[in-house]
Amino acid sequence: MLVSYKWLQDYVDVSDLSARDIAEKMTRGGIEIDFVHKLSEGVKNVVVGYVKECSQHPNADKLNVCLVDVGDEEPVQIVCGAPNVAAGQHVAVAKVGAVLPGNFKIKKAKLRGEVSQGMICSLQELGIEGKLVQKEYQEGIYVFRDKVEVGSDALAALNLDDEVLELDLTPNRSDCLNMLGVAYEVAALYEKEVKLPQLQLNMNDEQAADSISVHVDSIEDNPYYGAIVIKDVKVGSSPLWLQNRLMAAGIRPISNVVDATNYVLLEYGQPLHAFDFERFGSNEVVVRRAKDGEKIVTLDDEERTLTSDHLLITNGKEPVAIAGVMGGANSEVHEGTTTVLLEAAYFNPVTVRKGARDLGLRSEASARFEKGVDPTRVLEAGKRAAGLIAELAGGTIVSGVVEVNELQTEPATVKLDLNRLNERLGMELTIETVISFMERLGFTYEQDGSVLYVTAPTRRADIQIEEDLFEEVARLYGYDHIPTTLPIGSTTQGGLSPYQKKRRRVRRNLEKSGLSQVITYSLTSPEKSQGFAGQSNHLRDVRLSMPMSEDRSTMRTSLIPHLFDVLSYNLNRKNTDVHVYEIGSIFLSEEEALTKQPREHEMVAGALTGIWHEHVWQGERKPVDFFVTKGILEGLFHELGLEKEITFEQVQLPDLHPGRTAVVKLNDEEVGFIGQVHPTKQKELDLKETYVYQLNLEALLTFETEPIIYEELPRFPAIVRDIALVVNQARSAGELEAVIKQTGGRLLRSVKLFDLYEGEHMEAGKKSLAFSLTYLDLEQTLTDEEVTNVHERVLKALEEQMGATLRA
Repeated sequence: MLVSYKWLQDYVDVSDLSARDIAEKMTRGGIEIDFVHKLSEGVKNVVVGYVKECSQHPNADKLNVCLVDVGDEEPVQIVCGAPNVAAGQHVAVAKVGAVLPGNFKIKKAKLRGEVSQGMICSLQELGIEGKLVQKEYQEGIYVFRDKVEVGSDALAALNLDDEVLELDLTPNRSDCLNMLGVAYEVAALYEKEVKLPQLQLNMNDEQAADSISVHVDSIEDNPYYGAIVIKDVKVGSSPLWLQNRLMAAGIRPISNVVDATNYVLLEYGQPLHAFDFERFGSNEVVVRRAKDGEKIVTLDDEERTLTSDHLLITNGKEPVAIAGVMGGANSEVHEGTTTVLLEAAYFNPVTVRKGARDLGLRSEASARFEKGVDPTRVLEAGKRAAGLIAELAGGTIVSGVVEVNELQTEPATVKLDLNRLNERLGMELTIETVISFMERLGFTYEQDGSVLYVTAPTRRADIQIEEDLFEEVARLYGYDHIPTTLPIGSTTQGGLSPYQKKRRRVRRNLEKSGLSQVITYSLTSPEKSQGFAGQSNHLRDVRLSMPMSEDRSTMRTSLIPHLFDVLSYNLNRKNTDVHVYEIGSIFLSEEEALTKQPREHEMVAGALTGIWHEHVWQGERKPVDFFVTKGILEGLFHELGLEKEITFEQVQLPDLHPGRTAVVKLNDEEVGFIGQVHPTKQKELDLKETYVYQLNLEALLTFETEPIIYEELPRFPAIVRDIALVVNQARSAGELEAVIKQTGGRLLRSVKLFDLYEGEHMEAGKKSLAFSLTYLDLEQTLTDEEVTNVHERVLKALEEQMGATLRA
């Protein structure tokens, strides 16, 4: 909302205050002012001039030589290239020595041999945005139509000596989306009176009901509709004061009729619409829901296709406007309009919001209807606009308002307990002080001891509960004046939960291992959501109802696709060694049609490509491979005390290498996967050899582990036996290791795989796996006989259960 400082003075006396004073006070009172725009910033020495003579430049077809009276003793000669310059015009002239926006200085010059002593200005050259300039002046200079004094300050005549406050309103303060609402706010902050506009309606003896009828099919969408008829209007340009106020508020002047409705929109916050009655098409207004597929051409000359969710204003046969959003081109007010049908209505905020959103037609009107307008001002605003149209366009108002009225306008009454107020604010205010604040706000009340029953006016729809009134008292008293007090009662020292502590250990462990943390979007495309979800692949996509784009339309079911984006970003910038991880949530649902929130799971995932480590002097380069990635995870599981509960099982998963992929199981329950990206997928993504993993972090961190118990260093020596086993290629090292641990009993302290051999001198379909077994007794020194007995049991179990034989 843009608020003109000079316009604000029509409603509340702020002549003793500067615009910046008001901005500071309002911001401290809860209505934030982002900027105070000084419209004439950097502009000086621009006056009103009168073009006495205008002739063709002798040496240029598109230039004119003008003799201009600027209020000095002698007129000056100015060369002007504007197509609309002519003798007899009052124009804005930047004299020699003037400064225009952008620090553009005007100097005496010669243009094609003719002296030019100044510049005749367009509105854009004076700092007004092109989109706010009337169409007739967008390609040329501005011509004053009102009476102005030659030599006077052109900036004052164009209201450019004004200052504009830019309000940053929260959704609950829609009452300040109009000048009167801001006036009430300023009056409450400074204890001043509000001056309301005076309605002056000169009506003829005719009755509007004889000209038009109103019928509303959907009362819940449109509880109030009023129609006013103004005859004998003459459409033309608005007076300068009205144009200036609209431009200061960011609205382009169009014509006296349309400008009057926009003026009241800004003044009252009530959107209105003017129809050309002759082009309306009938003598009845019918408000109804649109039919699916029904079409209308709106004022922007775009054809819109409607659905039954949209509300229409019709003439009983065809639509003439989308209610609360935009009018139709078929009934637009134009230069030939002589009779105006003025609409003043209250539309359901939800209906307007849906129509504006579906059609992409957010306007000043819809923005106000969406937040809810003051129901008691609808008809008053309509009458105010009718009076302005009659005044500005020379029309006559037909007596009476044709209306359908089912609108509830009862204001809310809220209880305010003084004791609760003081307890919440930490103050000791008296009931008299609180009453004075209510009176400053224009709230009525009934008193019962230290309790007030406050009735807020309908313009303040945000006042619904007692805490809303506490806030009003606090901001009028001054947030800066609220005393600082320490909390009373017991307090709890802050700290991390056990889950948070473990998550922090995970992050530190991965970073210590050499991975860098990244954070990517939770939203992805439908295509990316299909891949790398592991055990979640069978679940449904969670689609957004209002996505910002197709690439951000679906909640992710895996962290890995966006990690590929990170790899691609780095590889494209010649950073070839990339090792990253992410901790984030995925979103899963088993529902075909989503009726409740999807399940959210916190995951940890990583992606690695390039060289893992490099020793230049030793000439060693170790690229990332499956075992590097697996080693990182094993280090993480050790950090969390889960290494004894974790197993890896080889599997085949979509988009992963069939021979270098495994699922990760925690106590036989699948919690993630690890593997190399399939070469075909790597080529599709334009990646080098890449390894990824994804784990269910919640499952890892919530798994109950045994407490750490200190063990003293062993006093007796251990015995190490190495075995090389020949097994079928289908057998995994994990399977053999499990049998060894199960059979070894208490004397077997550790098992380590240290060699894998396949190839020459090995029978087809076979491979050799070598393990190092460590035996230790904490109570005594082991004998060879004890170790041999246990070791032979291990070998026998391997032969019987795994078909393993000792390699010769």
